[in-house]
Amino acid sequence: MWRPPQRIEHRPTPGRWPDAAEAASSRLFQPVRLGPVTLAQRTWVPAMVPWRATDEGFVSDGVLDWYRRFAEGRPGAIVVEATGIRDVPSGPLLRIGHDRFLPGLATLVETVREASGGETRLFIQIIDFLTIRRRPTREAFLGRFLAVTDRHREALGVSDGAEVRRRLLEMPPEEADAILDERERESLASGYRERVTDTHLRHIADLPRVLPGLFADAAARARDAGFDGVELHYAHAYTMASFLSARNDRADGYGGARENRVRLPLEVYARVRERVGPGVAVGCRFLAEECIAGGGTVEDAAHFATEFARAGMDFLSTSRGGKFDDAAQPRVGEAAYPYTGPSGYECMPQYISDEHGPFGRNVTPTARIRRAVRDAGFATPVVVTGGIHNFEQAEGILARGDADVVGMARQSLADPDWFRKVRTGRGAEVRLCEYSNYCEGLDQKHKPVTCKLWDRAGGQRRMVAPGWEG
Repeated sequence: MWRPPQRIEHRPTPGRWPDAAEAASSRLFQPVRLGPVTLAQRTWVPAMVPWRATDEGFVSDGVLDWYRRFAEGRPGAIVVEATGIRDVPSGPLLRIGHDRFLPGLATLVETVREASGGETRLFIQIIDFLTIRRRPTREAFLGRFLAVTDRHREALGVSDGAEVRRRLLEMPPEEADAILDERERESLASGYRERVTDTHLRHIADLPRVLPGLFADAAARARDAGFDGVELHYAHAYTMASFLSARNDRADGYGGARENRVRLPLEVYARVRERVGPGVAVGCRFLAEECIAGGGTVEDAAHFATEFARAGMDFLSTSRGGKFDDAAQPRVGEAAYPYTGPSGYECMPQYISDEHGPFGRNVTPTARIRRAVRDAGFATPVVVTGGIHNFEQAEGILARGDADVVGMARQSLADPDWFRKVRTGRGAEVRLCEYSNYCEGLDQKHKPVTCKLWDRAGGQRRMVAPGWEG
């Protein structure tokens, strides 16, 4: 993962923990309404991918154990990991693209309700993503995967495609690379990746026609499984975020100006809302900033947020960065990972950082977005996440009006009982996240995510319950 050149070491601080009476009267532990759903407190466990689903995308015992453990801490809401809306193989990631996934998802809902005593509301994040392939060897790319065109034939003065491949393989790499175009060189260096701007491909051109229905079908399944809400994944390196991106220059009315880039996300939301009805909370996660050269700014995000609020979304959750555009080159046989470059660092900053550090890095842009929504006359709740780990941080965010709900991902992973401990005046017992990004390293390798602070039992890392009494 990329690191800032300053390499300043930052350590999390517990701050002052409240006693039970102060916690009970704090803003953090007051209810908040998200459309048809009321959270008992303004705490939120954002979507994290634990890589515990079956290889076919079904809920496994490992998935149930993961969410049960978070639910035992009784946060206001938990968002289930990014769950694929298409019925296509995607490895050990949850899927919701067919009715056969419903029984497992319904069991997940019941598991969270039971473990939280009915206190925690459960949302599911639904996602679409385009094709990305592993980085090939030079021999495999030039000998098999390169689509030979007239441009290649003319450059080499031969007509036979097999001869083109043979000559490219025999040439010094720098000479062969000069014959390839920019996208071909990228595919050779990092693996092939589709973009929403590849409208010469029929299925990419058809995305605005296809995606609203796919998202609506998935949201209806979430409703039928018993989820309290749906979070539309409009963030990071994936399909919907790519439509919102300032780099989206599609010429079909879905790219270019902000008004065009937000068009499909609004159409997806409208179809989802129509399908699930008024009883399910529907919101989205989107980027406060893309954090790449030529990428979307906080001003873009404020415009999008205002349009989402105008359309009737029940909540808005912000993230930042996490793009393929500046990702590190993967090893041969591995796929690019969108959290390895500078924008990925902005999404998951580590304790070795720049002068801004890893704590609350997304708060200031989120506050600007919330102000824009309020100035436009909307009261849509805004969720902020990113390096928040102590009570004073969280309470200060709410007191200043920077956000309405506070999310903790890595901190809740380090100690799923943060919420119960702090609410009952036992904050001094909280196990603070060290922001070493041990968890992110496992995610990058598509291995089951754990925290280095978890205790060991029988050689397997597990999340250990503290033995709550009463």
